[in-house]
Amino acid sequence: MKKLDVQKIAPLIDMAIQEDLGRGDVTSELLFKDDVQAEAHFVSREEIIVCGLGIAETILKRYDPRLSIVLHVEDAKPAHIGQRLATVRGPLVPMLSAERVILNFLQRLCGISTTTQKYVQAIKGTKARIYDTRKTLPGWRILEKYAVRCGGGFNHRIGLYDGIMIKDNHFAEFGDHIQKRLAQLVEEARNVKHVKFVAVEVDHVDDQLNHVLEVPGIDIVLLDNMGQWQLQHAVKMRNEICGKNKKPLLEASGGITLDNIGVVASTGIDRIAVGAITHSAAAVDIALDR
Repeated sequence: MKKLDVQKIAPLIDMAIQEDLGRGDVTSELLFKDDVQAEAHFVSREEIIVCGLGIAETILKRYDPRLSIVLHVEDAKPAHIGQRLATVRGPLVPMLSAERVILNFLQRLCGISTTTQKYVQAIKGTKARIYDTRKTLPGWRILEKYAVRCGGGFNHRIGLYDGIMIKDNHFAEFGDHIQKRLAQLVEEARNVKHVKFVAVEVDHVDDQLNHVLEVPGIDIVLLDNMGQWQLQHAVKMRNEICGKNKKPLLEASGGITLDNIGVVASTGIDRIAVGAITHSAAAVDIALDR
């Protein structure tokens, strides 16, 4: 699994600290002297998949370099109710000041990784993989996509710059020459630097997908808001037209939930895009206990 580069999110951490700390933690500074030392533990209060503990260490050092942390669980590993995730030692005032900022990061990221894992488990035994989308909080995309990986999911394109996606709205400009125009566009797309894949979205099987599958160079076909029968039909069509190569990969998207994802995966689809694992993941319950 690709690790998180904490330096890339340094501006986000700085912003979080500034908006919370401001001119200082007036309550803690009033109650305790600077030389008071303490030990506290980040504890999970529910079953979770851990994500973001490395960020906690970075945040602590921003508050006070005298603070130290010992991690008891690695990212992407499960933690149980009452389990200690990490132990913090050092000056009490900056430790208390850093508590909420750290928990805001941990609770959201663990929420995403835990939610992703639920979707991964729901399709266990099928060939399908769970992929995220660009439906992320502004400024949090690198973090949220890392959390998806911790939960066992996979990342789609990071932004508009690293993948070419030709959507159904583009087809309106192709008129009756879909296959010819699309072939020209895909050929040009293959030559764009730093592009990881070329994807084409369709929302009809019989009058769009059949044309798209005849075009070489497409890596992924996105099947938008299709039901079980349509997905099965699309998989059969892809296998018949493209043969044993089984390319392009077929990705289902739109309206995917834990209630229906098992049925979607059973159709033989290769990828399932789930926006809910980022935009609708609930924060988990983690606390700092002394």
